[in-house]
Amino acid sequence: MSMPQANLYQTYRNNQVQTASSGELLLLLYDRAVLQTRLAGKLIREGKAGEAHNSFIKVQDILTELMLTLDFDAGDIAHKLYALYDYMKQQLVQANIGKDAAIAAEVGDMLAELREVWVQIIRGGHKIYGK
Repeated sequence: MSMPQANLYQTYRNNQVQTASSGELLLLLYDRAVLQTRLAGKLIREGKAGEAHNSFIKVQDILTELMLTLDFDAGDIAHKLYALYDYMKQQLVQANIGKDAAIAAEVGDMLAELREVWVQIIRGGHKIYGK
């Protein structure tokens, strides 16, 4: 990608984030987490451990952000999501340490499934995030 194209893309992404609703932002986070998790698995299979590590860290950071923004006043579901996100983070740590593409794929699948659930929740107007 040439420098002007890179700048245009970055401007587009910034505008996309700045104008997104909270539901759209949540889906963008999930999209990025799924992408980076799958990328980490691919990089492991290609023997690029250092690059895979960077992808794992990005996903862990996204999961941390999701955990920090849960609205625990929304009920028990927020506590269950927190535990699930924590589990996924621990799995990613193990995948990173052991360079295990299968664990990365498992977490990527979980994130993709959760993303689809969030699409339905957002369409229904429900809110679990709010801080």
